[in-house]
Amino acid sequence: MSFTVSADTASRVYSWQHGSLLSALEQGLSLITSGLSDVRIVDSEGRSHSPAALYQRLFGGAQPTEQAAQPRARAA
Repeated sequence: MSFTVSADTASRVYSWQHGSLLSALEQGLSLITSGLSDVRIVDSEGRSHSPAALYQRLFGGAQPTEQAAQPRARAA
C-alpha cells in the first residue's frame, strides 16, 4: 500500500511517498512539530487524514501532543 504525506509552507507544497502507514504517520507528526501547515496523509484509495486524527484512529486515546501535556503521577 502507498501513502503520500504532503505539507505546505508559505511558498511551496511538499510531498513524500511512503510504503508503510507508520512511516507516513511518523513523518506527518514530525512535520507538524516542525511548524509546517496543512499536513495530510493520503492512502492509495484517496482517503485523506490529518496525522493527529490518523494517530487517534490507529491507537485510540489522547493524541501525542495531549499525552505529553498531561501530568504524570510519580512514585513516592
